[in-house]
Amino acid sequence: MEKNWIIDLVGVSKKFGESEALKDINLYVRRNEFLTLLGPSGCGKTTTLRIIGGFEHPTKGKVIFEEKDITDVPPYQRQINTVFQKYALFPHLNVFENIAFGLKIKKISKSEIRDSVSYMLKLVNLEGFEKRPIESLSGGQQQRVAIARALVNKPKVLLLDEPLGALDLKLRKGMQLELKKMQKRIGITFIYVTHDQEEALTMSDTVVVMDKGKIQQIGTPVDIYNEPKNIFVANFIGESNVIDGIMHDDFIVEIQGVVFDCVDKGFDKDEAVDVVIRPEDIEIVSAEEGQLKGKITSVTFKGVHYEMIAESGNFSWKIQSTVMKPVDAEIGMKIIPENIHIMKKVKNN
Repeated sequence: MEKNWIIDLVGVSKKFGESEALKDINLYVRRNEFLTLLGPSGCGKTTTLRIIGGFEHPTKGKVIFEEKDITDVPPYQRQINTVFQKYALFPHLNVFENIAFGLKIKKISKSEIRDSVSYMLKLVNLEGFEKRPIESLSGGQQQRVAIARALVNKPKVLLLDEPLGALDLKLRKGMQLELKKMQKRIGITFIYVTHDQEEALTMSDTVVVMDKGKIQQIGTPVDIYNEPKNIFVANFIGESNVIDGIMHDDFIVEIQGVVFDCVDKGFDKDEAVDVVIRPEDIEIVSAEEGQLKGKITSVTFKGVHYEMIAESGNFSWKIQSTVMKPVDAEIGMKIIPENIHIMKKVKNN
């Protein structure tokens, strides 16, 4: 029986001199999955992608592709293609010639090349652009040509290294949706690298959050956002209020001297914990109705909502709401159990 995964990284580490870019990475990628490696600069995500593509060799560990060890297989012999942030298109070739380049090297027949390129141009919404010079295309159009050139060789996996990074915000958002639709239509595995949290949440089936060469959490976009495993993930994905709490018992946590019902369990009695509450999950009510009380110290209009800071005791709460309360307003804050996420405190070594 064929396994559901196509790539498996087993105990992969990578050193550059004395610097360890990856530390014992274990990760499998399913067939036809849109998986995103997400994290800040220097976290190891691009190194992971380059090891999968064969452009870097791991210091330790194996790269398994369809149950075969390809750790020592060169890039051109892998059924994996890559689209880089710098699209590396050939400026002296037109759109058709750029897309057909790999097929010509393989000595595919002219009629098959023509059919394959025509299909790709339709897939990336560039029909009629065959004879256009590369310099005449916009950034978004060049990006589509780069994707078509990679896909025309029928790889089983497409690697994308921050391919939308050079595009403006509106175009980037449009291309996010197009890429996702394209991936579903052709039914191959996409492994995508980005530092943009919104991009990862929008496009992915699975998100792999990385920091300092290690995987911090793997999950669906909903899981990663709603159930962060640690403080790094909570702060990196979206925005969070992270405050000290005491877990008195299963489903009971104390925050700022107030006892709240929550949905977490399995902690020691009266264990000190970190409590994560998203800014959009705090309901503003009257001071009398609130579980916690605060005073608004700043208000910023963000377009779809207001972002307010409310001082309560020695903690500054970030609140996002369509209801605006002015600076100096006394407010109450209400938080339902499902919106209170409890995490174990990280012990410093």
